[in-house]
Amino acid sequence: MERNRGESSSRRARFEEEESEERNNNSNEFDDQRENNVLSSVEEAFTNTEVPSWNNQITYRAMVTAFVLSVLFNFVVCKLNLTTGVIPSLNITAGLLGFVVVKAYTTLLQKFRLLKQPFTRQENTVIQTCVVASSGIAFSSGTASYLLAMSKSIAAQGDEGNSTPNNVKNLSLGWMIGFLFVVSFIGLFSIVPLRKVMIMKYKLTYPSGTATAYLINSFHTPKGAKLAKKQVWVLFKLFGCSFASAFFQWFFSAGDGCGFSNFPTFGLQAYAQRFYFDFSLTYVGVGLICPYMVNASLLIGAIISWGIMWPLIELNKGIWYRSDLSPTSLHGIQGYRVFIAIAMMLGDGIFHICYMLYKTINSLTKQYQHSKKKEDEDHHHHQQVDGEITNLSPENYDEQRRNEYFLRDEIPTWQAFLGYDILAFISILAVPLIFPQLKWYHVLMAYIIAPLLAFCNAYACGLTDWSLASNYGKLAIIVFSAWIGLENGGVVAGLASCGVMMSIVSTASDLMQDFKTGYLTLASPRSMFFSQALGTAMGCIISPLIFWFFYKAYDIGQPGSSYPAPYGVMYRGIALIGVEGISSFPKHCLELCIGFFFLAIAINAIRELLQRFETKYGAYRVVPSPMCMAIPFFLGGYFAIDMCLGSLIVFVWRRLNKRKAENFAPSVAAGLICGESLWGLPAAILALAGIKPPICMKFLSASVNSKVDAFLG
Repeated sequence: MERNRGESSSRRARFEEEESEERNNNSNEFDDQRENNVLSSVEEAFTNTEVPSWNNQITYRAMVTAFVLSVLFNFVVCKLNLTTGVIPSLNITAGLLGFVVVKAYTTLLQKFRLLKQPFTRQENTVIQTCVVASSGIAFSSGTASYLLAMSKSIAAQGDEGNSTPNNVKNLSLGWMIGFLFVVSFIGLFSIVPLRKVMIMKYKLTYPSGTATAYLINSFHTPKGAKLAKKQVWVLFKLFGCSFASAFFQWFFSAGDGCGFSNFPTFGLQAYAQRFYFDFSLTYVGVGLICPYMVNASLLIGAIISWGIMWPLIELNKGIWYRSDLSPTSLHGIQGYRVFIAIAMMLGDGIFHICYMLYKTINSLTKQYQHSKKKEDEDHHHHQQVDGEITNLSPENYDEQRRNEYFLRDEIPTWQAFLGYDILAFISILAVPLIFPQLKWYHVLMAYIIAPLLAFCNAYACGLTDWSLASNYGKLAIIVFSAWIGLENGGVVAGLASCGVMMSIVSTASDLMQDFKTGYLTLASPRSMFFSQALGTAMGCIISPLIFWFFYKAYDIGQPGSSYPAPYGVMYRGIALIGVEGISSFPKHCLELCIGFFFLAIAINAIRELLQRFETKYGAYRVVPSPMCMAIPFFLGGYFAIDMCLGSLIVFVWRRLNKRKAENFAPSVAAGLICGESLWGLPAAILALAGIKPPICMKFLSASVNSKVDAFLG
């Protein structure tokens, strides 16, 4: 989640922490079926279709389409970031919308005989890559996490001693855009030299990239184009319904606690513990896309925290923490919510970093042994003629054709190294000017370490579809905050170092996913690189502008507001741990944090052990995700209920008609998400103009209602 794809991949959505193992297994089975069945060759269907040169794949119409979709997707991701931080993968939706928009345009031109260049799957891939790169910046830019955590509004929720001028930075559109341009492009050059090794030699799966490529390939066949038109029609119908629903609900939300978003579905006591259905079609749509266990994990986390733990801790108010503290103080109940959630996230992140390093080293060792064995066989037998080939030899027509085009447009290794060095040098000079708390040698150290982490993340993402960029960012916060110290502005410095690290690691894995998609659609690696760079440039401008729109229109980052931005508080909490250690914890919070830290590790270990050794029943699929469990610790269970409703809908739909559900559920989800999210634009304009909703619909208990009536009487 965190755009993993999680706060995760891909990423995303790339969610930054999802249960993607099931998708990975299905993708591997699909790949095996494809490769073993030469008669159903994908590339044979496109034999008579000319593949344009790399510069003809990046067309003006592709860039215009990508820009329009980037604005839409940045609105979606920004709103999700500012509400819960749960971001679904939008790759398929980007490919689908890109196909339909350009296809409609080219069909119209063709009717008037004005079409000069046909629409190809390579151009479709360029659009998808550009849009996903742009919306990915909305995640890695940190406008709802590490950058927001620097602001006065988030700092005010903690201790005044941590809000000294050098530990706070006022948000400004100018330096935010400048910072993103300085740090966001370096990751593109960090992984380019390894593209042939990862895609052709090691043949890493990159499940999201592979699934997107097969989808784009299918769009450009007659049967696939027909299905795509139906999917888009469904998407636009649900888009209209979702937008209209959000518009209707706006009329009843004139004040705090008003409107359908505060409907006490399960009673007022449950509502007080944040258990209610808030009529958010956005998160019903997110629930349609997310695996069942992700949604169940969110609900389990909400029950454990808001249903059991927080009510019990609040019974000790005045004993464990002072009773006169503000509800947002990190020394009170809010401290338990934030620090225990952070402990679970860190436990989950550290486990996955260690586990992915183990899998990476293990896989590389096997690859080396396999290559060594092949070399020995070739040495003794000269050349095998029994069909045994090395990793780089084409196994069938598809692979031969893909290798040919993948190797055609080389990106010289020396250019990649030179680009990385030049951009790193610029960043080393520029970042300390934006953040004086970070010195040039701090940034240099980050750029020395970053390529190794970028490789590990890109390799692990190819194996499992998990991007751990936010986890590396959190570790960077702790390391650099502790290194610099509170007196020297360690809070801001740690948060800024998180941005430097996340930008490189996240961009590297995203680019390798794009290389995999391009490999399977015959899109040039050079066009993939430049479309990723163009999308990154779009995101560096669009994402801060959209965030700034929300930031000026709403009270961002405040608990209980429409946009609580939970990761802003959490990331600042991680920085405080780095500079202060455990001194900022309320009573018994440390013991609880340690317990939940190891609980997260234990849950992950149990899941991996079950997946490896218990294959009969697939019991690992019912083990919850600690990262997902941690998110409701701070927010409550209302959005988890929305997402579980989405899971219930898709579960019943699959029971009734599995094929239709698989074909149209992503379109329904995209329509629900985009429609309500886009209402945020007119709603923000109305708020800036001082136009408020006319009605406040609020729910009171019978006793309170009697008092109100008596007072009014």
